[in-house]
Formats: sequence, structure tokens, C-alpha cells
Amino acid sequence: MFEIDEDRFEALVVEALEKVPEHLKARMVNVALFIEDDAPAHDPHLLGLYDGIPLTERDSGYAGVIPDRIFVYRNPTLAICETEAQVIEEVRITVVHEIAHHFGIDDDRLHELGYA
Repeated sequence: MFEIDEDRFEALVVEALEKVPEHLKARMVNVALFIEDDAPAHDPHLLGLYDGIPLTERDSGYAGVIPDRIFVYRNPTLAICETEAQVIEEVRITVVHEIAHHFGIDDDRLHELGYA
């Protein structure tokens, strides 16, 4: 397990988000990003989670709802990494993976694209 403090991990998540192409970030609607130390107890090895209504499933009645949430989990990510370079790569993949869910892309397609 590689050790990175909370501030450095947050900086890596922000860097990964900043590298998402502007045309995609501009289309992210009503979504917030959160960084937490641990994944939910029911799936402690989860690196990230999208909780919301994908853009592809929103209809004309979509209004007045709380923002979708993207979570990135620090401890499970660090548990599978041995170097900072690995952490950077896992964070990048996780951020892109969860944003893709916001756009309605499912896990099967993400596996095909290399963002599993």
C-alpha cells in the first residue's frame, strides 16, 4: 500500500478532473465530486462511485433534484498501488470512469475502452 496524505490525493483528483476535455466538462450538468477516505462498507474495495441520474436518462421533467455525486475513495486506491505513478493512473481512470457513468456509459463499454 502506497501512502499519500489527503491533500496530495485531493490534488491528484483535481488534476485528473482538469485533464478531462473542456467540451465534456461543459456538458456535466448538476454533478458534484467528492473525495472520501473509505468506500461504502458493502463494497470496501470500490475505487469510485457514480450516484445519480445519467444524462441519457433525464427527461423534460428533470428539475429541482439534488446534484448527482461522483465519489473517489482514497484508501482503496492506495491499497492497490505501490508508487505515486500508479496512484495517478488509478485516479485518472476512476475519475474518467465515473464521469462516463454520468454520461450514461455502462461498465461493459468502459471495460472495452480500458476504463474498468
